Amino acid sequence: MTYVPIPLPNRVNIQKNEAIKVVSDYYIHMCKRHSVRDFSKEPVSNAIIEKIIETAGRAPSGANQQPWHFVAIKDPEKKAKIRAAAEHEEQAFYSGRGHDEWIAALEPIGTNASKPHLTDAPWLIVIFAERYGFNKDGSRRKNYYVNESVGIATGFLISALHNAGLVCLTHTPNPMKFLNSMCKRPANEKPIMILPVGYASEAATIPEASTNKKSLRDIMSIF
Repeated sequence: MTYVPIPLPNRVNIQKNEAIKVVSDYYIHMCKRHSVRDFSKEPVSNAIIEKIIETAGRAPSGANQQPWHFVAIKDPEKKAKIRAAAEHEEQAFYSGRGHDEWIAALEPIGTNASKPHLTDAPWLIVIFAERYGFNKDGSRRKNYYVNESVGIATGFLISALHNAGLVCLTHTPNPMKFLNSMCKRPANEKPIMILPVGYASEAATIPEASTNKKSLRDIMSIF
């Protein structure tokens, strides 16, 4: 494919004296984002979920290969099957497969093998990473920076969910191979994460430990 440069099609013009207010307002907005396990039964429309996933698809990726696929599930029966399979893996983890240090690190978060949020949330979004692709002739095509690209797209997705007033939870049962068959995804895709998605319930809580964030001094260096 030949390189064809085109003029930058879109520019976001913010006055320099307004920029600090814009970034500060966005910081305050993102400080209100929390991982939530308690979901309302209020439905979320297909249109909202579709637009949020479309937003995630605007993320940058290695060689613009866009090595991701998002499976959105609201069917109660399929959610129940995913929950059963996930809880099976989680039970093995908490019963000995997970080492003591890992389990101890999770204690302040309050997690255990029970995952009711997988059926309580109106939607599950399962994120797949395309490990390799295929050319038009059927030959295998290498994808580049897959984990980095899918991670960026997932960040776009979570930010878009928060911007819509929705909450989610990053859930990663291990292993997750059962998701390929349940979501009818091919072997060249690897399940990365399940995001239960919906509105927070009126009685929603979060772990106090989750509010402890590193300071700017801890996460930034300037030279």
